[in-house]
Amino acid sequence: QSHFVESGGGLVQPGGSLRLSCTASGFSLGGYTLGWFRQAPGREREGVSCLNHDAGTTYYAQPVKGRFTISKDTAQNTVWLQMNNLKPEDTAIYYCGILDPDYVCSGYVPHYNYWGQGTQVTVSS
Repeated sequence: QSHFVESGGGLVQPGGSLRLSCTASGFSLGGYTLGWFRQAPGREREGVSCLNHDAGTTYYAQPVKGRFTISKDTAQNTVWLQMNNLKPEDTAIYYCGILDPDYVCSGYVPHYNYWGQGTQVTVSS
């Protein structure tokens, strides 16, 4: 059975850092483009970042530019999201999803499939 799992969330104070991971099992992430998304209570899921399968093209939503970094470790079959200088408004469940190969790297939710179960990030003092 193929699936992937997000982890690394937790409770952190404003200004702190977390590193989220999205690890695949049963298939290789190497040929896929993955995106990170988040969903806060009462809000729609929104794009955060995307990394093209060749690790060339990236996308970052404006609110996270300069604070978040997406990367991939092919050997560990994992895509990372390093989050620095976290703010209370970053509080959400974070998910990773696989981009439909007909589309380019972006934060547009309908272009993604095969969501993981998510990991909770809470930024609070």
